[in-house]
Parts: sequence; structure tokens; C-alpha cells
Amino acid sequence: MQKTDLIVIGGGLVGMATAYGLSLLGRQVTVVDEGDTAFRAARGNFGLLWVQGKGHGMSAYTQWTQASVRSWPQFAAMLLAETGIDVHLKQAGGFQLCLSEAELSDEARLLHEIRSAQDLEYPFEVLDQIELRKRLPAIGPGVVGACYSPMDGHVNPLKLLHALHSACKLRGVKVLNGLKVDDIEQNATGFEVAVGSQRLSSERLVLAAGLGNRALGALLGREIPLEPSRGQILVTERLKPFLHFPTTYVRQTDEGTVQLGDSAERVGFDDRTSVPVMSQIAERAVVCFPQLEHVRVIRAWGSLRVLSPDGAPIYEDLTNAPGCFVVSCHSGVTLAAAHALRLAPWIAGAERFPTVSSFSLQRFTASSKVAHAY
Repeated sequence: MQKTDLIVIGGGLVGMATAYGLSLLGRQVTVVDEGDTAFRAARGNFGLLWVQGKGHGMSAYTQWTQASVRSWPQFAAMLLAETGIDVHLKQAGGFQLCLSEAELSDEARLLHEIRSAQDLEYPFEVLDQIELRKRLPAIGPGVVGACYSPMDGHVNPLKLLHALHSACKLRGVKVLNGLKVDDIEQNATGFEVAVGSQRLSSERLVLAAGLGNRALGALLGREIPLEPSRGQILVTERLKPFLHFPTTYVRQTDEGTVQLGDSAERVGFDDRTSVPVMSQIAERAVVCFPQLEHVRVIRAWGSLRVLSPDGAPIYEDLTNAPGCFVVSCHSGVTLAAAHALRLAPWIAGAERFPTVSSFSLQRFTASSKVAHAY
């Protein structure tokens, strides 16, 4: 029996950010990571820090997202100081590109409704094509305008994951790779987790395994309502810098490659790519930035992202298994800073989290209303 203060199940961005935050508090942490046989949402994200549109109908989510984005400079600086890994944080703002007047009107209305529901500042601008071209000279004539938020930004998500693993290792976090949880038992002192031939024991347990949280919750008699949303991404050859701001459809990385994406499909647990969707992604990218028309695509992949019924995160200390915390979200990059610096202290019992009830599982049973949070 291997004993530790906390066990975190899940070695992706959500699990490792949480484990890092717990290690900052001096807790002894063991992470169980299933490995590449898992549906890794971390490999399919776009690297965005995105506030625009988050929390429509759920102000707590908007405020939580803003809090995380505000904490990101501190978070990135901590990782750099500890590991020497630069995650290439850029927070100069971001653009939601619109390809029709109706789309621009709908996006502007959404942001106005979110802002009217906030007590905090929620800055954004609605730009017509002329104003947009002043800021993004490479934009194509098929883009009629955009919504711009100075709160948005992007990072290199692979370097972020690398930095979190490195920081956790330096702080003594034990990571068990390539192991699947077979069983979880609750006892008088906490939890016992069966992992292959090993048994782990801890006072507190964190379920941060993405879509795997559904099966883990079932082991403890709780339904965790998560569904896969497939996203497909294309990556081009390296280009000279031309796009200094992230957009929802096209993002140039710190290495010069260009990511094309923002698809969302309900296809169950099928994480393959499909020619029709990849064609749509490429076509839209060329409409947005015509110079991409003859650029070579060097990689393409599909992955399954994590989606709750209302798109907002799930954070809960299970009532039927106190000390077991569910941590599930769609925005592992955006919320990484909040998970490390604000959520981890709540899990450790070091700080209160006053608005956690807004993110509990109870919202799915108390009302049938679906908030369009994502």
C-alpha cells in the first residue's frame, strides 16, 4: 500500500495543473495517468486563453474565466522560474472572426448580454471590416467584421503540459504513467485506489481524467454527465510571422506554424479525422486569410474534448464520498491558472471557494434549463 496526501487521477492539463497547485501547498501528491490509450483532450486543444462568449446564462463561469486569465501572467512566470520552460504566453487580445453580417450581429448580441449580467468589467469591441483590417491587415474580403476582446490570448499548449509535468517532478509529485484505475474504495481514512497490481491510499482524491471521469464517478456511485465533442485541427508548415493575435479559426504559433480549427462534432467516441470537416476548416481559413491558400498542411488530427450539459466546468466534493473532488472542464488551457492557484487550495482545504456551488452537479438535477455557457 502506497500512502500519499492526495491522489489525482488524470495526467492532462487539468490534472497536472491541479497537482501542481497542490504541491505548491506542500501536499504530497501522486498522479495516476492512463497514458496514450486515454482520450487525451490536451492533444486536441487550440492553445487559446479565451474569455469571449464564456458564461452566457451563467455569470459565475464568466467571472471564473476572467479570474483565471488575470492570473495567467503570474502562473506563466512561476512555471518559467521553476522549470526554465517558456510557454509563450501572449495576451494582446483575440478576435472572433465573422463571415456574415448575421453572424457578427449574433456574436455582438451575445457579448452585450454577457456584459449586462456582470458586476465586473467586461470589455470588448465590435469591429466592421475597415476597422478590423487596420488591426489584421492580412484579413480576407470574406470576413465582414469581428468581435475583439483585450482579455483573450494564447499559449503553446504542448509546452504548457511539459512545464506542468516538469514542475510537478521538481516538487516531488509522483506520476504513475500508463496505468488505468481498476477500482476505488472509500474507507474510514479516505480512499484506496487499485491501479494494476498496486494499491494507493490517500485522504483526498481528485478525479481529473476528462471523459474518463464518467467511469470513475460510476465506481463511487455518482453519475458525471460528460459527453465527447470531436474537434479536428490542421497544422501548416512554418511561415513568416503574419498573425500576431489569436482568432477562433486561425492561430499562428510561436514556432511559425499555423493552426486551423474550431470544429465541433457530436460523433460519440470516434476521434478520427474526416475529409469533409477538414475541407471546411481549410476553406474557412483561406476565406479568413487568403495567403494560406497554397500553404502546405503537414499534420491533421481529431480529438475528443470534454463537454458538460451546459458547457461549464464541474467542480464538486462528492456528497456521497466526501473528500473525493470532481474536476471537469472544456477549457483546460484557459482555466489552468485558476486550477493551480485557486481551485487547488479549495481541494486541499486551505481556502474557501465561495462560488463552487455554481459549478456543482446539483445544477443538472435541480433544473432542466440549459445555459449556453460554452
